[in-house]
Amino acid sequence: MSDVLQALQEVLAQRKGADADTSYVASLHAKGLNKILEKVGEEATETILAAKDAEKSGLTDEVIAETADLWFHCLVMLSQLNIEHTAVLAELERRFDLSGLVEKANRSK
Repeated sequence: MSDVLQALQEVLAQRKGADADTSYVASLHAKGLNKILEKVGEEATETILAAKDAEKSGLTDEVIAETADLWFHCLVMLSQLNIEHTAVLAELERRFDLSGLVEKANRSK
């Protein structure tokens, strides 16, 4: 899994400076963080709706596709901010043996 994320991060880095007329990623970077965040929000909403539909129908293809879109746009956001995906993975690893309730309580201190 990490190999896919690493490969995607490399592609995103290459496309960050590409021609905005020929690269979707470059066009997002050219429009700036607010546009990227708009896309993250849009994809988050679509993921939520797909999950609600999947709960009713039992069909998961759409929720998987929308989650992939959400993750992709989150990676574009990280790229815009010059944050590597490995920082997020490290944070998840740090939390791995923590109770979710304990981790949440620690954040509010």
